[in-house]
Amino acid sequence: MEQRALGRSGLVVSRLALGTMTWGRDTDEDEAAMQLTAFVDAGGTLVDTADVYCDGESERILGHLLADVVPRSDVLVATKAAGRTGPGPMGRGASRGHLLAALDASLQRLGLDHVDLWQLHAWDDATPLEETLAACDLAVSSGRARYIGISNFSGWQTAQAATWQRAWPGRTPIVSTQMEYSLLQRGVEREVVPAAEALGLGVLAWSPLGRGLLTGKYRHSTPSESRGASQQWQVFIDGLRSAKSDRIVEAVITAAEGLGTSPLGVALAWVRDRPGVVAPVVGARTAQQLQASLDADGVRLPAAIRTALEDVSAAPAGYPERLAER
Repeated sequence: MEQRALGRSGLVVSRLALGTMTWGRDTDEDEAAMQLTAFVDAGGTLVDTADVYCDGESERILGHLLADVVPRSDVLVATKAAGRTGPGPMGRGASRGHLLAALDASLQRLGLDHVDLWQLHAWDDATPLEETLAACDLAVSSGRARYIGISNFSGWQTAQAATWQRAWPGRTPIVSTQMEYSLLQRGVEREVVPAAEALGLGVLAWSPLGRGLLTGKYRHSTPSESRGASQQWQVFIDGLRSAKSDRIVEAVITAAEGLGTSPLGVALAWVRDRPGVVAPVVGARTAQQLQASLDADGVRLPAAIRTALEDVSAAPAGYPERLAER
């Protein structure tokens, strides 16, 4: 698997990242072990989790596997903090107190002394940005994290945080932003991706398969064994359903038929090779599902197909973004 630099940094990661949001709920430890082994065997290195995934169980499972199944040295561990992990006002957010306590708890669940990439899971309006970023500096200077990233920040938030860190020597630069990005979710192209490229952040794309819709499995109905059939996930998946998304799915299926590959392969290749994207984060309930993503790593989209997909999926843009097109 190709390796790519994460933003303007020395951290080199695989061009597919393994997501673990299902681990501990839809994916048990044995199935997770098969996923992680297949991913590493294919040349994958970056494994992404978060302290809020399955109430920390995702981190615990990953820690067990790094102790018994795959060597720690073969994996780059990325986790996140800022989500709610406890009651009361200090149980969530990006304050110094919550962030550093959350990092220590993540390390304990993972059984590690450091993570390779520590990401702020969301912007926190209630905490001064300088306090949040000072906690990130401390996490790195204390050796508990090697690199810092952000997730789900808007364009102006991305630019403000990255500029603050680069404004003074000695601050830890932000090297990545993790955002939902797919043929069904291209809004990040208006502000977030340009900000990331200008300030040296690599983009990690979560839900690159459009919450599963781009695989075509929800084309005519919802399979009874799929996530979309569960009450927990139905609203999440339905959030991207629309007449336009139906047209995009049909275009992906048509492209896949013409190329002799799967809709999954087309959708994944499209986002993987977008400007600014370092790695899509692919998650799966089963090892078999993950293997489909790994097998698609060799898919290349001809220019004509790429253009057709971009035309049918283009996100609306107005003032002031459209000024940049003149």
